Amino acid sequence: MQIKYFQDTDTLLFNFNNNKIFETKNINDNILVELDGNGNVVSMSFEHAKSVADINDFSYQQFATA
Repeated sequence: MQIKYFQDTDTLLFNFNNNKIFETKNINDNILVELDGNGNVVSMSFEHAKSVADINDFSYQQFATA
């Protein structure tokens, strides 16, 4: 998984895998989701990211399984 922020376009991109993109869906004017042929999410992008997400306070946590 990769997370990229493009400052010049204020776009936040989440790449979940490298599957071939089959379809792109517009969730709204700022959010796009790309799906593979099985309907699995390949990537998700947020346009105007600073106004839809608090990108300055990003954190990641991984929890151990019981």
